[in-house]
Amino acid sequence: MTLFLAFLAGVAGTAAAVSIGARRLGFAGQSPADYAAATRTFDLVRHLDGRMICEGVIFGPTGRVSSRFVADVLVTWDGDSGRMSERFQYSSGETQLREWRLTILANGRIQAEADDLVGIGEGEVSGAGLRLTYRIRLPEGSGGHVLDAIDWMYLVDNGTIINRSQFRKYGIKLAELVATIRPVEAADKAREAA
Repeated sequence: MTLFLAFLAGVAGTAAAVSIGARRLGFAGQSPADYAAATRTFDLVRHLDGRMICEGVIFGPTGRVSSRFVADVLVTWDGDSGRMSERFQYSSGETQLREWRLTILANGRIQAEADDLVGIGEGEVSGAGLRLTYRIRLPEGSGGHVLDAIDWMYLVDNGTIINRSQFRKYGIKLAELVATIRPVEAADKAREAA
């Protein structure tokens, strides 16, 4: 019996080490400093401003696409305070309205608030990357659960923003979102060229 318990302890220890290693090496292990040397700098007021369009997919816990969406986004700034209003249209036909209230702080730090957040989101811009962490409460129709979220936004050379987000509960990934965000004019030009 002692050998069996030692085996189980070894398996548990290995699983814990793999889990910790995956967090440090994977998506959650990224640091804003990883993007500090980028030649293009993500300026929130400049690159996340005006009428924008967001197109993306949401992956469920099995890694399969569970939803697709298009969102109309309007971002306005008054100094270091911004509002980002989003109108999501999901492939299911459901519509969702959200509004972020953003505040730019010193040293590339930002704060984010929204009605469905628990507390205040905290973020940091460095080079071409932006990381935002927050806790979000799902709508009651989706269970009302509170999830831990990490958003990463990456500015690419043409001004498009690539957004990748993961949502976890008790450390287990339940969903992932991948989307593009770009000015409406750029989206219109891309559509015309197609």
